[in-house]
Order: sequence, then C-alpha cells, then structure tokens
Amino acid sequence: MTKVAAFIYPFSFGDKTQSDLLGGKGANLAEMVKIGLPVPPGFTITTHACREFLRTGALPQKLVEELDASINQLESSLGRSFGDPTNPLIISVRSGAKFSMPGMMETILNVGMTPDVAIGLAQQTGNPGFAWDSYRRFIDLYGRIVCGIPKDSFGEIDQTYLQTANVKTVDKLDFEQTKLLIADYIQLIEKYEGKPFSLNPRDHLLRSIEAVFHSWNSERAQLYRQRERIPSDLGTAVNIQSMVFGNLTDDSGTGVAFTRNPSTGESGNYGDYLERAQGEDVVAGIRTPISLHEFAQKYPAVYAELDSTMSLLEDHYRDLCDIEFTVEKGKLW
Repeated sequence: MTKVAAFIYPFSFGDKTQSDLLGGKGANLAEMVKIGLPVPPGFTITTHACREFLRTGALPQKLVEELDASINQLESSLGRSFGDPTNPLIISVRSGAKFSMPGMMETILNVGMTPDVAIGLAQQTGNPGFAWDSYRRFIDLYGRIVCGIPKDSFGEIDQTYLQTANVKTVDKLDFEQTKLLIADYIQLIEKYEGKPFSLNPRDHLLRSIEAVFHSWNSERAQLYRQRERIPSDLGTAVNIQSMVFGNLTDDSGTGVAFTRNPSTGESGNYGDYLERAQGEDVVAGIRTPISLHEFAQKYPAVYAELDSTMSLLEDHYRDLCDIEFTVEKGKLW
C-alpha cells in the first residue's frame, strides 16, 4: 500500500486495522469504502497531525498544504467547489479517536455554507427553508464548538423567535425568520470574539479542525479517558467528509441502527430514524423518531438496502455493529 501523504489520507487508503493512524471512524470509513458501501467521499487527517498540533499549538504548515490539495481533489471528484454558490462543496469535520469516546469530542457540520451559498442552494433546490436551515445549523455549531460560546446563549436567541413564530423547534421557522435568527447568531459571535465574523469558508475549515483537535483535551474527554483507561497521548484523527443532507426533503432523514439488540445480543435490527433531520437530531430528544420497524413499512426499498448493508457489515466484522446512516432524497448513505 502506497503512502499518500504525511498527514492526510483519502478514504480509499487504509482499512480497519489502521485505527492508530486514522482513528476508529477513519479506519472504518476506509474499510467500508474498501468493501463497496456507499460512503460519502472524503479524507482523514491523522492522529499524528493532532499530536503535532497539541505539541506546537498550531496546524503544521505541511498539513495546511495537504489540506488544500485534498480539498482540490475532492472538488474534482465531485464536480463541486468549496465556497462556490453555484455548485458548492459542503463538508463535515468529525473527530475520530482510536477508541470510541461517544459524545466526548466534536463535530461541525455544513462547513462551506455562507450567505451566498445559502442563496445558491435555495435557488438550486427550490427549497429556501432547507438552505437557510443548513446555514443556521453551521453557525450554531461553529459558534458553540469553534468559538466556545455557551449553548444557552444561542438558546436564549432561539426562544425569542420560537415565541414570536409560535413553533416548538427552530427548524420549523420559515426561511425569512431563519435569516434573522442567523444574523443574531453572528452578532453574538462577533460580540464574543471582538471581531467581524469571517465569511471565508477556508477560515471556517481551519478553525473547525483546530477545534476538533482541541476537544481531545477538553475536561470531559480527559475525565472519560481516565475512567476508561484510554491513554492521553493518542490524539484524535479528523474526518473531512462531503455532506449528504437528511434535512433536504420529506424522503430524507438520518438514523442510527444496531445489527443486534445492544442489551441482549438478540439477532435483529434495532434503531431509530428521524425524517427531515441532520446530525444529532435523531438522539437529541427534540422530535420523536420512528423505529426501524416503522421505517421499513414507510420506506421499504431503502430499508431493504439498509438491512442488506447491516448483514454485510456484521458478517464482515464478525461482531455487533452500530451504524450511522443518512437518506438523501430516497438514497441511502
């Protein structure tokens, strides 16, 4: 196997045995690509890069150079451009340590969204609600994770709009209200940081990577590692992955699934699915998801593909598997 770069490897490189270098998520994404599953394209920044960042306090220059080249390759393979309103590449930035540390580190979704991209997406999809909700989600995550603003500060802004519009969740606001909400979010970020909010998606990407690296040493992550006896010097990988949108249409959504009952090991598929949802919506408790049984009745063709995929994964790994999946316009990822 040929080494591609010092700090970054595409998902087409590697396999499940390389969690030391690629982290658990990166290694398993590579493994799933290897066995032909529909994984949104992307690449992994190695745990070595994280250790270098934590040692020096800055992203290595070679990593920044490789990052630009890897984004260019992703743009070429998908025929999209990062930050381009007419055909945007939008990505997620996800942590992925060698050992699973659920909920301890960070993920930033919809990186690449800007006001111009939101306008372009609204025109392309004919769905301004989706476009501006995706931008709103990015600003919310960026403000909390990258800028370190308390979640309650955004919640206070949310409540004002929810009461005015008489809806229960911010994704139910119309797109004009969402635009005003975003403007208030950005004003909060600018006040907190004492400088104008950048509209450059490359700045957002670099700071998001730094935030994920920093989250390795967050207080909650350190306490979790102590409890689970996970070494503190491993670092986390970062997975950069093209977005698929579970919040796009009524036949889109996101889910979590287990190939067996996680409590008893009993054979059968278990999990939840939430329509018109993204990211952690399905486990956030804000809306009620449907069971996989209900999902199978409502979307039999997609469920049949999911069921086949789950069987393949359990046979391949010879173990119970827990799986994150997204459906975009009826297509399983």
